[in-house]
Amino acid sequence: MRDTRESRLLLILLVAVAFALITVDIKGGEDSPLGPARHAAADVLGPVERGAASVVDPVANTVRAFRDTATHSSRTDQLARENTELRQKLASSDMAAGRTKQLDDLLRTAGAGGYTVKAAQVIAIGPAQGFSWTITIDAGSDDGLTRDMTVINGQGLVGRVTTVAPTTATVLLASDPGFSAGTRLEGSGEIGFASGGGDSPMKVSLLNGKAQVKNGDRLVTFGSQSGRPFVPGVPVGKVVEVQANAGQLTKTVLVEPFVQFTRLDLVGVVVVPPRTDPRDAVLPPAPTPGQGQTPAASAQPSATGPAAPPAKPNGGN
Repeated sequence: MRDTRESRLLLILLVAVAFALITVDIKGGEDSPLGPARHAAADVLGPVERGAASVVDPVANTVRAFRDTATHSSRTDQLARENTELRQKLASSDMAAGRTKQLDDLLRTAGAGGYTVKAAQVIAIGPAQGFSWTITIDAGSDDGLTRDMTVINGQGLVGRVTTVAPTTATVLLASDPGFSAGTRLEGSGEIGFASGGGDSPMKVSLLNGKAQVKNGDRLVTFGSQSGRPFVPGVPVGKVVEVQANAGQLTKTVLVEPFVQFTRLDLVGVVVVPPRTDPRDAVLPPAPTPGQGQTPAASAQPSATGPAAPPAKPNGGN
């Protein structure tokens, strides 16, 4: 239709008629004179609307499903993030609790022995300076550390400091095959020299070949002059095997260390040795036979051959 004056008048007339019909229909309510026409239109157009709806509904449902899926996916991702955060908080809490216990054990050991210690955390483990069993700690010369200081934790002897940098230090572990320290047997005071065994127990050569020793007996460090490299009285481990020593001047025993070297975290470097030798005071109360200690009559020597010759008494270096 062309945009002419007549067409505009016709459009205005049609709009006016439509408003008039709507007004009449609304005012008439259920008795509206347009009711029959409206019902007839519904009868004609209803099937068309339902057909159109049947075509459009799957598309609408698909769009709605995609929208709901995206919402559910977003909620799932949010829950996953929240679970991860909760697990991290729980792990941090457990780690903090574990380190608190380690610190308590360390301070208790240091107090029992009269050791002044500098607490440090293990930040690396592995070979260094040609050694196989070493750790690196986050304390160094800036913290008053020097070479040949004793390193302990809440369970006992960890090792000795070998190299020192301003903020870090390397510790040779007592499990290293090149490690050596003087020891004293609990109770009898029999002196020996311990060497690291790697993954195996430490080997201790007692200077007295006739020393009375049995499985479960415990050893502490003998100590060195001026407390370097070892202060006295630090728990070393317990005897797990007494080897045969027929015709030998020494007696060799295998010792399981108290320290778990693969689980080191918090350690203490002894910066000031004790004024007096604590002897066996740092050891925890001895367990009774019912708590796992081997009875005295059960220790039998093994037939692993002659013992190694004793180390030279050089203060445990």
